[in-house]
Amino acid sequence: MAKIVRHLHDVECHLFKTLNQHFDRKWLNFYFRTITHFGGAAITISSVLLLMFLITGNLKATSYASAFALALSHIPVAIAKKIYPRKRPYLELAGTKVLENPLQDHSFPSGHSTAVFSVITPIILSYPASALVLLPIGCSVGLSRIYLGLHYPTDVLAGMVLGTSVGFLSFALF
Repeated sequence: MAKIVRHLHDVECHLFKTLNQHFDRKWLNFYFRTITHFGGAAITISSVLLLMFLITGNLKATSYASAFALALSHIPVAIAKKIYPRKRPYLELAGTKVLENPLQDHSFPSGHSTAVFSVITPIILSYPASALVLLPIGCSVGLSRIYLGLHYPTDVLAGMVLGTSVGFLSFALF
């Protein structure tokens, strides 16, 4: 079993390094440094508040579902970061390229990935055509966290699954 876990960790580190090695490419750097903020607190909270206060009709309930999912999703993120204090890749993997002021909290799961998927999932469930725009944004946020040297792929995957799950639950409730 330990051999399998080690192999999976090696594969994950290889995936991480494959994406992070392009850190110095100007257009990728601009894109990922910009899109990563779509999973941050300022944009996710602002987006759901704008939807809640400016939208009427069927989208109003969806905006409440997204807001509830965003708030609810951060409870398991905080708990997981305490239970599983995984160090960020730039602290563990030599040669990792990272921004000048990297995060100091734990890596697992990705809060940005959780946040963006918790917000977009109820919207996609209400308006499936929105997936054409929202899924690439969500996936780009996740990839940005790896590209910027802040998360391993499984951190991002766990955040995506957690955010999507809470988004489904919230959609069902609203």
